Amino acid sequence: MFCYQCEQTKDAIACTGPRGVCGKEEPVSDLQDVLIYLIKGISMYAHRAALLNERDEDIDLFVIEALFATITNVDFDKERILKLIEKAFEVKKKANDLYKGACQKHLTQAEELYGPALATEITDHDKLLEFSKEVSFEKEKEKFGDDVSGLLDLILFGLKGAASYLDHAYILGKKDKKLFSEFHKVLDFLTKEKFGQDDLLKEALYVGEINLRVMELLDEAHTSTFDNPIPTKVRITPKKGKAILVSGHDLKDLEDLLKQTDGLGINIYTHGEMLPAHGYPKLKKHLHLAGNYGGAWQLQKWEFENFPGPILMTTNCIMEPKDSYKDRIFTKGLVAWPKVKHIKGNDFKEIIEKAKTEKGFTEDGKEKFITVGFGHNTVISLADTIIDKVNSGKIKHFFLIGGCDGAKIGRNYYTDFAKSVPKDSVILTLACGKYRFNKIDFGSIEEIPRLLDLGQCNDAYSAIKIALALADAFKCDVNDLPLSFILSWFEQKAVAILLTLFHLNIKNIRLGPTLPAFITKNVFSILQEKFNIMKTTQPEQDIENILRK
Repeated sequence: MFCYQCEQTKDAIACTGPRGVCGKEEPVSDLQDVLIYLIKGISMYAHRAALLNERDEDIDLFVIEALFATITNVDFDKERILKLIEKAFEVKKKANDLYKGACQKHLTQAEELYGPALATEITDHDKLLEFSKEVSFEKEKEKFGDDVSGLLDLILFGLKGAASYLDHAYILGKKDKKLFSEFHKVLDFLTKEKFGQDDLLKEALYVGEINLRVMELLDEAHTSTFDNPIPTKVRITPKKGKAILVSGHDLKDLEDLLKQTDGLGINIYTHGEMLPAHGYPKLKKHLHLAGNYGGAWQLQKWEFENFPGPILMTTNCIMEPKDSYKDRIFTKGLVAWPKVKHIKGNDFKEIIEKAKTEKGFTEDGKEKFITVGFGHNTVISLADTIIDKVNSGKIKHFFLIGGCDGAKIGRNYYTDFAKSVPKDSVILTLACGKYRFNKIDFGSIEEIPRLLDLGQCNDAYSAIKIALALADAFKCDVNDLPLSFILSWFEQKAVAILLTLFHLNIKNIRLGPTLPAFITKNVFSILQEKFNIMKTTQPEQDIENILRK
């Protein structure tokens, strides 16, 4: 094992040995390296076929799902990864046939490909693990050196994050053939034998551009399916009755469960990144969507243990379940843990029956609420009011404080920062990092709340739309707005968003709590020079430096 794709990687260098910090076992990590190598081979063929206007949706979707499966805290099940590898060999042959057929159709000579495209099928488990040593991140470092391999992995990890968003959009019926083709193009790029630093940086920004379009597609998917989010008070204390908890990110799974539990007397609670669901009209109309329980993903072992009902884990952010709730946690979609019940399709009968047998909440908790639902549609509709308050000096600054949460010491920085923001400033927030401060009452500046929750991590798209709208209104560059980005990162979706901000030439970002292990000092220096990205320091010091300019 050599894995350094997330913020909690051991000693801020890499997870090695029998088990990663996330709980991923060494064979799973090594097999995921093989899977990534094989999808590069698939994309070598699919990219060239697409250039000849030949595509296959099954091939496209497999590559996206395989990328997603290797994101932090998604699939820990070795048997499932082995099945994905088995399928990858089949899909690679299909992609090869697609490309050859396209060449014949267009009377074009097929290229002689190399590397991942030529990987021969391996079915033996031990031989796959042996092969993983040849395609590991360590091997890449030996071949290209730390700077180049770090940039290659910046591209790959950003693409993984974008893949997760594209998969969510696909599930909701939003497809874009060109976007699939661009994923193949980037994966094909990663198979080259030589790289220039400028080309790598250009490709990284290209991933940011791809992710911007993917987030736009997902925003369209969410709003066309569930309507535009609106400001909504969300109960954060329990109501008496049977209960199911839904964590992860997949709003479609939540909707299906809400429909199937309608009239059964079972309350549905959101957890983690599902909190923004309460702002969507077509989800909040279900009266048994009772509230939000708990906080961010890293608290789940304690929170799930104390939840008196079954838990549905959609997409990523699963941790090793404790024995106390292992018999009542269910996974769905690409997320998996060995020996945990996995729901196939959209039939939630088993988890519903489990909820009926659990005790549920025996009494109402004291009422307490927070407000969500400030998507770009809502905030931009308030633009005239906001602009007036900026021009009159009532609003002096905007701080976007958001991103992933995590367990590492130092993340209290974001709580302290939010508390220290001047009273004449507005806080925008998104993703699970908001839980560091979203239960604090920040008050309002007249009718504008000082804390605006924009949504999930993919709703960074809302933040971008709002920033661009304000820049247009004030007839200035985004970097000249009284707006500062204070970001926390944890996994690959945050990498994709960071690359999108770089693609948009957004500068002066503060990133923490630690810098990515795959970003070397040399590469960080280049990013500093181009975008003036900074590591977070102390909240008061950072605020002082921001407001001084």
